[in-house]
Amino acid sequence: MTNPSDEQTGIIRTERGLTIAGTRITIYDIMDYVTAQYPSKFIRGLFDLTEAQINSALTYIEENCALVEAEYQQVLKEAEELRLYYEEKNRDLIAKIAAMPPKLGTEAAWEKLRAAKAKREVKA
Repeated sequence: MTNPSDEQTGIIRTERGLTIAGTRITIYDIMDYVTAQYPSKFIRGLFDLTEAQINSALTYIEENCALVEAEYQQVLKEAEELRLYYEEKNRDLIAKIAAMPPKLGTEAAWEKLRAAKAKREVKA
């Protein structure tokens, strides 16, 4: 385990994009929560960051707002394109799996799940 004072706190560009140094956490991961207006303390805890790391990330986002926002929009666009691609590619397989009967011995659990879903839909 590294001592928090030894950790790097800058923002670096890797093959994954803008990343908090010493982590695999991208600025785009942080942006999801910044745009949803989560407090920095929550984001820090969620990603297990030091105070210096979260401050570095938030400062970088603020100082390079246009660049970060443009890259963030590109990341969101690519993620949506991938989601649509794999949704289409796996459509037949997902339908086939959904049509399969439950495994032997799990019928009661499936019935309980169906009842819970029906109850939730009635409340909504």
